[in-house]
Amino acid sequence: MTRSDTRHESLWPLTLALLVFLAVGVSALGELLAGSGWWVAMVGVAAVVLGFGALFRRAGMDRRLVPLAGVGVLVGVLTLFFGAGTGIVWLIPTPATITHLDGLIAAGSGSIAMQNIPATVDSGILFLLTAGAGLLAVVMDALAIAFRWPALAGLPVLITLAVPGLLIDGGASPTVLTLAAVAYLGLLRIDVRLSRRAEARLASKERSGPSGALPGRSGPGPLWGSVVVGSIGIVGALVLSIVTPALGNSDLVGTRATGLLFGSGVSPLIDIGTDLRRPEATPVLHYTTSASEQPYFKLLTLDRFAGNTWTSSDPPGRTDTPVADMTRPPALSETIQTVESTTQVSIDRVATTWLPAPSPAVAVNGLRGSWYWNSSAQVITSANSTTRGQQYRVTALQLAPTKEQLGSAGTSYPESMGVDLEVPVPRPGIIDQTAREVTAGSTSPYEMAVALQDYLRGEQFVYTTEAPVSNDSGAGVDVIGRFLEVKSGYCVHFASAMAIMARTLGIPARISVGYLPGVRAQAAGVGSNEFQVDSHDLHSWPELYFGGIGWVPFEPTPGRGTVPGYATPTTVTAPQTSPNQPVPSTAPRPQQAPHGLIAAEPPAAQREAEAAGSLQRLVFVGLGVLLLLAAPLTVRRLRRRGRLRRLELPGGAGREAWRELADSALDYGLDVSDTQTARELASAINERVGARPEPTEVAAAEVASALQRLLVDEERARYARPNGTGPVGEAVSPLEAAVREQSALDLRVVTRAVRVGSGRRSRILALVLPASLWPSVLGGLHVRRHGRAVRDA
Repeated sequence: MTRSDTRHESLWPLTLALLVFLAVGVSALGELLAGSGWWVAMVGVAAVVLGFGALFRRAGMDRRLVPLAGVGVLVGVLTLFFGAGTGIVWLIPTPATITHLDGLIAAGSGSIAMQNIPATVDSGILFLLTAGAGLLAVVMDALAIAFRWPALAGLPVLITLAVPGLLIDGGASPTVLTLAAVAYLGLLRIDVRLSRRAEARLASKERSGPSGALPGRSGPGPLWGSVVVGSIGIVGALVLSIVTPALGNSDLVGTRATGLLFGSGVSPLIDIGTDLRRPEATPVLHYTTSASEQPYFKLLTLDRFAGNTWTSSDPPGRTDTPVADMTRPPALSETIQTVESTTQVSIDRVATTWLPAPSPAVAVNGLRGSWYWNSSAQVITSANSTTRGQQYRVTALQLAPTKEQLGSAGTSYPESMGVDLEVPVPRPGIIDQTAREVTAGSTSPYEMAVALQDYLRGEQFVYTTEAPVSNDSGAGVDVIGRFLEVKSGYCVHFASAMAIMARTLGIPARISVGYLPGVRAQAAGVGSNEFQVDSHDLHSWPELYFGGIGWVPFEPTPGRGTVPGYATPTTVTAPQTSPNQPVPSTAPRPQQAPHGLIAAEPPAAQREAEAAGSLQRLVFVGLGVLLLLAAPLTVRRLRRRGRLRRLELPGGAGREAWRELADSALDYGLDVSDTQTARELASAINERVGARPEPTEVAAAEVASALQRLLVDEERARYARPNGTGPVGEAVSPLEAAVREQSALDLRVVTRAVRVGSGRRSRILALVLPASLWPSVLGGLHVRRHGRAVRDA
């Protein structure tokens, strides 16, 4: 399509098809994001960008400059809605706008890193989504219209379709994938129809006479020209939805959104159950310590809610305080007894930007890379370094507040504690009701905390990795409400329940995520103080704030960890311990933890199900590959059959037969170029036929005669004056019917001769990858190729 054609041809249908395709594609993110307002915002921004692009073209702007103008429109839209009034006339960005948007990018990236799935879309995430949708719209518009490669316009949408498969089991919804493939087919069909109209208009202008017949169909028909790419798109999307989650479940990926540990990586999300249910434990780290009690290793702190799900207000990457400037916790009074300990840590296989360390740490030495200390969260993070292969020494404090000190801490908290008192509204009523009933009669926050811990560690609660709700291992308030009803769950649920109930009672609370102390290394020998921590030691526990002391850890999970001495109720004479705690012996860790925590091997039924799933996936992939291989052959034969049918239309014999012959010659390896005349192509075919081995079923003279008749019909249809051929459906004379029948017979004779004269490799390629299909697949190239016939006229 020429530039002048683009100005006068209405491309609004193609623009609308791009918008529909993009809208369907981004809906795949619904598996990852809560609500639907983000989808409206993304589609709205894309509609503005694509709409202005269509207006620019309509106004006469060069189509290759439209994408640049689209970027300008996108910048203006983002400045208007996200610039907080810092732009000139609210549309033109200023340095203040850039600073503000940079903050949104950082906030959005941090929120994505910290949230569970489905994530609540805050302002930072919404900015990233809308900016991404606008950029996708610009790229799609450039590919489909500016460069006339509509088939490639599907590549940007594949990004949105593939993302769910990288983060969640099951990948994108099959319904979304199917709709996206249908939208892709519609896009290609609209482009073919617009291209054909432009070609027909150009041909009619160059032909003389008001009754000049329009040129025959060039390239693929309105349907089959799109099927070759559409079928590949549909099959590819379905195969992608099957294969991509399989990759997400392998150790090829460092982190994933559905488990705290995945392979050798750590994700900040709190779905710990996935890794607790893994049959094989993965080594995490080993250490030696001077502490009298083996420490917990803290990774990160979850202290705020995004929607109804726990997340962190301090994602990794903060560069406020280098680890060299670490200090004593500011809220810790000098009157609180502390014992300083040193722990030498060697990382085995875990790779994360959070550093496992005893808490509260006051110094870290020996780290490689840039690491920073967050004094409020009491965690150590890095923006660009990981724990892989690190060896470091941590100096930490062991807190030993007395019960009297905790009981007299009071209820006066700093203003900064406000975020640690927030609880989502609405929330299940059982949370507040249980908190009030359990702490009835308590006279201080400390007594309330001990009562909550004692209640959750009571006999009525059961530790299990399969609860509280099937397929729901998060710690949102809705899940915790269910947990308090069924009274079974694992550490995430116990820690979250205590923290949420403490907040409803006015006690600042948060959740720590990290590792239990592990067990004594079996190879270290009796008396050694070397301990091993693995992925089954992954754990979470609550921390409550007390004035003059700071954040104090508790242990509400039964059968896991050790209750601190200051948190033991007066009726308890000895702390409860779990098999995961270090013992003064060389006995190996039990294969089975209490309450069926971890099985040494998966059950036979589970192994059979996994094997069946793998076999099913292989079968689907194999079928997908076969369909992909069969698609070109099928489409090529359908195109040939359609042309043979069109031989019966008035004026169609010469043009359709020659086009099919030209495509067959191209399929079998002949050089068919845009500048080649019909006689030049006939000469090349004669050379190929003359090189074939003898004897053959059809004599060379007969092939030459058939080729000559096809050439005469083509030149007559191309160059002769219009003869006023009647419309489709008009009665056909016996002579004309005989000519059409002869054209079909000649086409079969010459095509067979070309095939016989070709080598084995050419015949195989013509069957599996017909070369005549690919110009149309690349979008619009069939117009330029067959447009030669119009120009020659």
